[in-house]
Amino acid sequence: MHCAPAPIRPLLALFAGLMLAVAALLAPQVHAQSASKDSLFSATPSGDFTNSPGLRGNMFSPGDVLAPPQTPLMMPPTGEAMPMVPAGKVALSLSARFGKQASVIKGGLIWRVFDAKPDTDGKFHLVKEDKASSPVLVLPAGAYIVHVDFGLATAVRPVTLRSRTVHEVFELPAGALRMQGQVGDVKIPPNQISFNVFQGSQFEANGADKRPIAQHVLTGQLVVVPEGVYHIVSHYGDANAVVRSDIRVQAGKLTDITINHRAAAITLKLVTQKGGEALANTAWSVLTPGGDVIKESIGAFPRVILATGEYRAIARNEGKIYQHDFKVTAGVDGDVEVLAK
Repeated sequence: MHCAPAPIRPLLALFAGLMLAVAALLAPQVHAQSASKDSLFSATPSGDFTNSPGLRGNMFSPGDVLAPPQTPLMMPPTGEAMPMVPAGKVALSLSARFGKQASVIKGGLIWRVFDAKPDTDGKFHLVKEDKASSPVLVLPAGAYIVHVDFGLATAVRPVTLRSRTVHEVFELPAGALRMQGQVGDVKIPPNQISFNVFQGSQFEANGADKRPIAQHVLTGQLVVVPEGVYHIVSHYGDANAVVRSDIRVQAGKLTDITINHRAAAITLKLVTQKGGEALANTAWSVLTPGGDVIKESIGAFPRVILATGEYRAIARNEGKIYQHDFKVTAGVDGDVEVLAK
């Protein structure tokens, strides 16, 4: 094992400190872009993806195809001629790609350039921010730290500008997730389901202790993440219809995921006779056979989405308590009537 010469070690330590400081400085911004039963799902890459200019929050289209891996990397066009560079300043050309042999990322990037030297408070001064895919920045000669965001994927690098134009190409091996839910062959309405995304598999030792990297993601929304394994927790309604699924994200790929829920929507009614009118001002509790409370609500027609299984509905009205046992079958929505007798 070879060690760095003694004079270089302080520089290495300083660079490591700079990287940690910049990561801490940007952490809130990264997270701003942003918890079961059976795991029944299908997840397949829809194809290579590329950015659709002007569509923020839905940046990728699976119909667009990236250049094949064997295509030589070319410096991406900036859309403008190289700017005039005044004396004492240097042009910094930036771009990013999905990997060494992958294509250029064409949008959705946020570039930030910081002074390499912190101020008296230990903070790194933001010199420049740009959202172009391949910006050319004109800066005074000196040392900087360049940071790029692509959804939840990030990269950081020190850059020194002297006299000639500097070209920096960042590698961001990232992919995107797009999720939807269904019961049987029927898609779940977007306003009734949401998804949380966690890094790593649900079967890892500390899987239950992790915090989500993206919360309350809606149907059709895209989540851009570094390539790797993730687990998704899908919530259908606000009761116990929850499914967990593991998925692998590939760099440069948009992966569409369909999560299958075994559940149904049940409407509760307290009636004086079968088929009668529901009584208002009724307090409801839905319990498991073991007595665990799944859902509580108040009203004449509360609607609750429940996973398949057996339940007990308890209704309280005008100081009296009524109850009824019922069973939920996947995809069979319907009414559960409790007789006020």
